[in-house]
Amino acid sequence: MNRENRVELLAPAGNVEGFYGAVHAGADAVYLGGSRFGARAYAENFTDAELVECIRYGHLLGRRIYLTVNTLLKEEELNELYDYLNPFYEAGLDAVIVQDLGVLRYIRRYFPMLELHASTQMTLCSYYGAELLRELGVCRIVPARELSLQELSEIKNRTGMELETFIHGAMCYCYSGQCLFSSILGGRSGNRGRCAQPCRLPYRVRTGREQCETCYPMSLKDMCTIEYIPQLIEAGVDSFKIEGRMKKPEYAAGVTAVYRRYIDSYYDLRERYGKEQAAERYRVSQEDLDRLSTLYIRSEKQEGYYFRHNGRDMVTLSDPAYSGNDEKLLAEIRTRYLEEKLRLPVEVSGSFVTGMPAEVTLQTGEVSVTVQGATVDQAQKQPVTVENVRKQLGKMGDSAFFPEHMELKVGEDAFYPLKQINELRREAILALERSLLEENSHKCQEDGLLQKKGNLPVPKEFQAGQAEEADGISVDRCGAKGEPTGISVSVMTLEQLYGVTDYFTTSSGTHLKRLYLDGDLLLEHGEAVSLCEGIQDTVELYIALPYILRQEDDGSREALSALIDRFPFFRGVLARSLDGLAFARRKGYCNRLDANVYCWNSMSLEELQSMTAGFCLPLELKSGEQRRLLEAGKRLFGGGKFEKLVYGRIPMMITANCLLKTTGNCRPEDHRRTVLVDRYHKEFPVMRNCRHCLNVIYNSVPLSLHQGLDVWREKADIRLDFTMETGRDTRQILEGVLDKGALPYKEYTTGHEKRGVE
Repeated sequence: MNRENRVELLAPAGNVEGFYGAVHAGADAVYLGGSRFGARAYAENFTDAELVECIRYGHLLGRRIYLTVNTLLKEEELNELYDYLNPFYEAGLDAVIVQDLGVLRYIRRYFPMLELHASTQMTLCSYYGAELLRELGVCRIVPARELSLQELSEIKNRTGMELETFIHGAMCYCYSGQCLFSSILGGRSGNRGRCAQPCRLPYRVRTGREQCETCYPMSLKDMCTIEYIPQLIEAGVDSFKIEGRMKKPEYAAGVTAVYRRYIDSYYDLRERYGKEQAAERYRVSQEDLDRLSTLYIRSEKQEGYYFRHNGRDMVTLSDPAYSGNDEKLLAEIRTRYLEEKLRLPVEVSGSFVTGMPAEVTLQTGEVSVTVQGATVDQAQKQPVTVENVRKQLGKMGDSAFFPEHMELKVGEDAFYPLKQINELRREAILALERSLLEENSHKCQEDGLLQKKGNLPVPKEFQAGQAEEADGISVDRCGAKGEPTGISVSVMTLEQLYGVTDYFTTSSGTHLKRLYLDGDLLLEHGEAVSLCEGIQDTVELYIALPYILRQEDDGSREALSALIDRFPFFRGVLARSLDGLAFARRKGYCNRLDANVYCWNSMSLEELQSMTAGFCLPLELKSGEQRRLLEAGKRLFGGGKFEKLVYGRIPMMITANCLLKTTGNCRPEDHRRTVLVDRYHKEFPVMRNCRHCLNVIYNSVPLSLHQGLDVWREKADIRLDFTMETGRDTRQILEGVLDKGALPYKEYTTGHEKRGVE
């Protein structure tokens, strides 16, 4: 929060010019990316020297600077993080925005004075995940953009954590952090800041035989919430975030200036009239709405998800391109905010009295410094005058200050060399700068807490056989270490469950070690529970939680809890989000983590290993990188915790919006298959989950590693996921993959096994 205890206005900066524009337009804080590890790899970004200078400049003006380190890091990159962050840490960087839990742990260990902010890429959707991250040292979260104001208020009230939410700019169609569309199709991963934005391309949506015309069903309109500032403030949001590090500096400055004015206006109204009347009196002029519309807005504006779950009118069905810009407005913004640096007004006091030390005092706001010089002599010929002193002390050059008012006391017969007056002025300016930087920066050089990087040794609490408790996080004592590898299967339908049980009861020499059952399947079909009861003695049974868990899913969560309590043969849950992991820990359930709870490096394994019975290897690392991760796991906790997906439809997008609702009518009872068809006629099946009101868009072909299965059998449990398959397909695929028989599909992908991501 800023010093006035008001909501923080957080602006983007894609380069140095954008940074100055945002600061000059009134941003309380600026978020930006350095030369590495940011989720906008194609932005101009900042050199190390530029970033250090921006931190210094921002702190002189009382602004905060947040650095984006919000991508997933590979093991070798993690070892480069210390040298990258250290100059910014020493310069007083205020916070780091992170996605990778390994990065979070690394920064907590080596840069203990840095605030940790959880990126929206972490897909936080409930207070469960927020509480977990608070335990891990995070002080601020950027929740999923899909949350309503009511959900945000619940998170705030239950956790007390700072909330940073987007108020303006482009919107992702997928829950941030859960999109693999660009990655799987083209190798450009959104988790690495290289998204190719396939959601902005044209598609057709087919349901059964019905097919809509080609349109842009996944291109969301840009967000603009200027008219809802009172509601957002009163909901307890701590920081208003403007999207746009890839956009021009004029955008950052222009949008920041408008929001600055209306935020201040609402607080003024509230002080005069109280909350209720202030909200009623709050108005946004049509001129300012038009102003925002001409600053890089895609088609029309909408207010995001704050007041609705989804809707056709949120999407730019006909054209995803940006509207034209008002060149006159851009020139006006450039002149006002980009061409000159901001300077702080300074009160100057000077005393030059014969026989006394010369003294100069500079004050800006509450910060004041005084410097003294040599004793003032008596003039032999020409005494120093008030005008002499005023002229010399007023020369503040390219510093961050300008003299607003000056009070001088100069003796009639005093003599003081002009050169020494200049030296006093320079000394006073430097002293004032130091005081402001100390006032507005953490003091990493003085606190003695800066940790020096060694060879990243495994801490004692994480050595094999020693994993009891770490950093206050409790341990789930489920799953044996070093156990032999086996086969895991995940099913979503009753047909698939029958196909799996039929195969494993009739197949000789093949044993099913672990079975994941979709939670909705169990809640909707008691027959599935009965089948599980019959195989409980031979198989580890887990309930697969939804990919997204929100407040509206509380009923499903409690129903699943009741199911586990009633049928203790369910060992625990498969968590597919940090919210799911936190829910399982709160309930005391054993859990395993799916591939989209990302673990790309040994530090992330350290952070999570005491909380889970096992991991699924990442889908975006190539095979060699996955094997190195397995080796790290063996060093940490003896292995036996990993699964390797060898068959399954990869979930490409998980979205709160609904393709059927966007292009037709939302009919929960309509079970016809929905398919997304791209311009190359590839068909992406869509699972419409009406219980949780979300869509899962799967890849057009399955992942299949049947030809390289033997490479993984001895290294990890091999896993097969069934999503859209029939019962017959399920059995045929098990036979084809596990027994090297005929497969019911001809086209497939090996994913990132060979290529990985940049």
